[in-house]
Amino acid sequence: MQTVMAALRAMAVYTIVYSAIFTVYGFSLVPRTIGLLQPLLLLISLAFVRILASQVLGEHIASSKELEAVPAVLIYGAGNSGQQLAASIRASGQSRVVGFLDDNVNLHKAQIAGIPVHGPHDLERLVKSHSINDVLLAMPQLPRSKRNEVIKLLSDSRVAIRTLPSLSDLAQGKITERDLRELDIEDLLGRDPVPPIPELLGKTIKDRVVLITGAGGSIGSELCRQIALLSPRHIIMFDISEYALYTVSSELELLLANLTREEKPTLSSVLANVLDINAIDRCFFQFRPDTVFHAAAYKHVPLVQANALIGICNNVLGTYRCAKAAIACGTENFILISTDKAVRPTSVMGASKRLAEMVLQALANERPNTNSCTRLGMVRFGNVLDSSGSVVPKFREQIKKGGPVTVTHPEVTRYFMTIPEAACLVIQAAGMLDADGKHAPVYLLDMGEPVKILDLAYKMIQLHGSQGIGVQGKQEIKITFSGLRPGEKLYEELLISADPQPTVHRKIFRADESYLPWKDIEPMLSQIEQFNLSEEQTIINWLMTNVQQYSNIAKT
Repeated sequence: MQTVMAALRAMAVYTIVYSAIFTVYGFSLVPRTIGLLQPLLLLISLAFVRILASQVLGEHIASSKELEAVPAVLIYGAGNSGQQLAASIRASGQSRVVGFLDDNVNLHKAQIAGIPVHGPHDLERLVKSHSINDVLLAMPQLPRSKRNEVIKLLSDSRVAIRTLPSLSDLAQGKITERDLRELDIEDLLGRDPVPPIPELLGKTIKDRVVLITGAGGSIGSELCRQIALLSPRHIIMFDISEYALYTVSSELELLLANLTREEKPTLSSVLANVLDINAIDRCFFQFRPDTVFHAAAYKHVPLVQANALIGICNNVLGTYRCAKAAIACGTENFILISTDKAVRPTSVMGASKRLAEMVLQALANERPNTNSCTRLGMVRFGNVLDSSGSVVPKFREQIKKGGPVTVTHPEVTRYFMTIPEAACLVIQAAGMLDADGKHAPVYLLDMGEPVKILDLAYKMIQLHGSQGIGVQGKQEIKITFSGLRPGEKLYEELLISADPQPTVHRKIFRADESYLPWKDIEPMLSQIEQFNLSEEQTIINWLMTNVQQYSNIAKT
């Protein structure tokens, strides 16, 4: 209002002076009316200019305020991926990129597309000055070890971290904001993948009929996904769970949708129990698989401990019946998915898996007497990240609820690897089976260093805290200790006796362990079939006594 009054006063003075000169005094050849018209036109022009300027400046101020209200983010990585991500964010308008962070000192203090590039040491200052809550990790090609260093730096700054997946997981084409995902525990514990050996991958898969039992489980479903891309002729998915079988079969249909009819393998789903002898025989003799990956098992230690008979039957008799059917129908390769809990077992689950291993070892030892051409073997490894029933999804759920996070013991450790890495190594181990099949070798996967579960809990709390759930969300997540459950061990092992031997793959080792002859194993299987549910404790005592007694027996 003051501006308007000042303008009117100035125009009034100007009009009086101008009119006095041109209207009252006058000039020849100049109409006297100009003294009145010119101030009037000038007033109109001035009003128009001021209205226009007010509108433009007002919109600019409003847009500036709106821009300031948009969350500010930093992008770690000023390379091609980071630049594409910044362009996508700018186009979406959902965030505003206030800077790049990059380790390349030559880029520091430079600008890329108008966005300044800073060194990692500027992180704390930028977080405070721009009230940044999110840092976007745009380095999909970075080795995991270096990536983990960057993640630790960002985590210490209490910012939420979102990341682009690896280059192999990114869809082809331009990187967009939609490719970002929340950081997960796999980003902290996963290892740099070792390139697979193509000859091993395809040796038991390409143009073959492949059967996967337990196809709907964590490992089984990943085996299906990877095998489907290795040009098998036919994939048979076998599982007791209708939902799990439907899920994995639907996923494979989608995965193979772009293949031609000639390229696409035949897919078959078998809904049955590995304890059902008739269903097993019908499946094996109908499809006559060349390669079998036996992943069907009960694996949850406390549940199997509380349901010993069904756990033993499923893990031991199920393995025996599948292996027996494979031998009878001329299957070339039979691989059992085993566990580190089978080594000097203290639980029913571990002991049942060890006995399943012993069954295969005894059957392989009988090969000269049966004229079988089936090569038997097993792959033993530890926990896989994010598998059903594992500690990672359990911790994640507890953290989402605000805690507490329950750890059994402060010193308990476990081996971990990702599900895709484990499945890929299992497939390659199948390609290493002995040509003569006289032994059932144990293949051990290099699990890296064991992880203390307490440290895992702290990392997951810190990870989720940086996403607004932990301390930053003003909600302290506590850790409590519940004590080891029946059958659990503080430490897991992968090897029973002899030193493992290296193979052509540096992440796979081989052990030719001691075994019992078939004449000693067969009575054990008969005994299991005679037990009933009322003898749970008797079953547990019998199993643990026999397995622990015979696990280290010398070869005969």
